[in-house]
Amino acid sequence: MTISDDHHDDEHDLGLQHDLGTWGRRGILGLFGGLGVAALAGCGDDGSTSASESTSSTVAAAPPAGGPGGAPPSGGGMGGDSSVEVADGEIPEETAGPYPGDGSNGPNVLTESGIVRSDITSSFGTASGVADGVPTKVRLRVYDLSGDDITPMAGAAIYLWHCDAEGRYSMYSEGVTEENYLRGVQEADDDGWLEFTTIFPACYSGRWPHMHFEVYESLEKATSADNKLRTSQLAIPKDICDEVYDNVDVYAASVTNLAQVSLDSDGIFSDGYSLQLPKVTGSVDEGYTMTLNVPV
Repeated sequence: MTISDDHHDDEHDLGLQHDLGTWGRRGILGLFGGLGVAALAGCGDDGSTSASESTSSTVAAAPPAGGPGGAPPSGGGMGGDSSVEVADGEIPEETAGPYPGDGSNGPNVLTESGIVRSDITSSFGTASGVADGVPTKVRLRVYDLSGDDITPMAGAAIYLWHCDAEGRYSMYSEGVTEENYLRGVQEADDDGWLEFTTIFPACYSGRWPHMHFEVYESLEKATSADNKLRTSQLAIPKDICDEVYDNVDVYAASVTNLAQVSLDSDGIFSDGYSLQLPKVTGSVDEGYTMTLNVPV
């Protein structure tokens, strides 16, 4: 069963304007400074690629090595060349939505043993469900913009979560309330890189296809939403969504839902999304890799 059509109207999913009242210095700078696009280098292969269509300034990251599923270079962390040029803008602050699982709206999965993991396709602990869908890797690079120099944020942690191929959120949606798949925490390496193995999310009614994430200073801090530095969302490019939804049966409902929304009409991304569009490589058959810089 898919999530009901009106779930996105919850007060936790009202979008950026709703969140302005709770922003600090970082959030306000993100709004006015985040005019650039993440022109991100993905993992080199012959698959399809996608990125934002407009640029005014750039965020360029050294790419993780290999194609989808490729291993990091030996002795070099997840990145290659650690040099970077980052626009004067932070990843935009967004709502966590109604199903965060971080203790701010119901259960807190962040305190459970097993939440720190790279592969989030299956549930952990006493749950045993596995999310079905097109294999997808999410590679994120965290940057610290608080000082005079822009530096990779070594030791930072990111909590990533998203819906399954039917538009359901584990721990909340009917049929998967006892599951906790598609949720996990990873720690950034010395170059700020971290990676998740997951599945491509659905497009459910009323929202553009997306993934949620929260940035924390460290793994030790990543146990409660009270400690987060930033909450944001990754917006998946339309051409990639079309490839998946048009060719994989489990995403059948997403075809109709996607036709009824756009990035410009979406309640979250309509005020700007260039810094939230990842570089995407891969294919339906081989799986996808999404790469995004996360300056905070």
